Amino acid sequence: MLSVQELNELAKTCTCGNAHYDCSIEEIVVRHNALQEAPRFIKSKGFNKVSIVADETTFNVAGERLVAELETANIPFETVIIQANEQGDVIANEVSLIEAMLGISQDTNAVIAVGAGTIHDISRFSSYKMGKPFISIPTAPSVDGFNSMGAPVVIKGVKTTFQMQTPIALFADIGILVKAPKKMIAAGFGDMIGKFTSLADWNFSHLIANEAYCALAADITRKALQSCVESSNQIAKADDEGIQRLIEALIDSGLAMLLVGHSSPASGGEHHLSHYWEMDFLSKGKKQVLHGAKVGISTQVILNFYKNQFLSLVSNKERLLALKANNRVAITKILDVQEQIIEIIDSLPSADDIGQLLTVLEGPTRPADIGIDDELVRNSLAEAHQLRKNRYTMLKFWNDHVGVHQDE
Repeated sequence: MLSVQELNELAKTCTCGNAHYDCSIEEIVVRHNALQEAPRFIKSKGFNKVSIVADETTFNVAGERLVAELETANIPFETVIIQANEQGDVIANEVSLIEAMLGISQDTNAVIAVGAGTIHDISRFSSYKMGKPFISIPTAPSVDGFNSMGAPVVIKGVKTTFQMQTPIALFADIGILVKAPKKMIAAGFGDMIGKFTSLADWNFSHLIANEAYCALAADITRKALQSCVESSNQIAKADDEGIQRLIEALIDSGLAMLLVGHSSPASGGEHHLSHYWEMDFLSKGKKQVLHGAKVGISTQVILNFYKNQFLSLVSNKERLLALKANNRVAITKILDVQEQIIEIIDSLPSADDIGQLLTVLEGPTRPADIGIDDELVRNSLAEAHQLRKNRYTMLKFWNDHVGVHQDE
């Protein structure tokens, strides 16, 4: 795992020519009993009071231990327990954001997120809006957003990512993480697997839409991804070494996003499908599925689409020229870098390869496994790209210039 100092030093030597952002996280601790280090850090900051944000489950998992540590250290605190909805889900939406901001006192000095991805999104958003720093205490190695700036929240039924703030410190206690449910460990692995297609989409966007690209951030993400793939058997066992590798990979992915100030290294078409499916479930009052579980499956859907329909298009010069009459600028760019795009797609693993990896983790592998039917998959392939209009993924190019009815 990269240290913050190493990341900032690497940023100084990067030659991509784009803006890089200094990582302001003061401390990252990943080891057994890391939770015990939190009071020391809080005292070193001179904080007089902290607010613990958790849900009922994560408070039982780690919140109670944190409370005991704070009481021993004589640090005043308050607890804010975010309530589940009628389906039993804690959702990062307007209701939870207001619940958090009403529960966090004005006189508190810092917010401590004790939980997985959703609790961190709620804490990141609410603490930023209240002008307070936050501290990260993950309770499961389930997502790569613990140390990122982005807070994906649902506003009026639409999943939108807001750039808020990073935690000032992160304490990942291996003793807590190894006890996480297997489905959450599989979800963290699924979130990492999505980097195959997110990195491909980022490279494509750079070539076709001139999006700023940083080889350093891509390399950090790729190495974190490769570490997970190589350690899949250990991660599946949920032993100390496997879980340490997974949480460190998730943190490194977050650091890559911090370096460039956005989530392109870690979020492409596969995440857009995942968000689309989440919004559909919410609109129908259906129980939610873990983010990483959706990403692991949506990555396979995207891989099949890119390695079949999209590759067939970009490999066929005559077909591209036939499109050029109505899409001159975009198609000209495709033709100029045709071989590079073919190479990007050819380098991707197959959907079957990803499915086999997820099977090792005992995670879901097909849309039907998580209640996604064929119609929702088709609709998401046609519409999900609209959720992030500033991301020029291969899926967006296809829908903008070919269309879902011209995929034969």
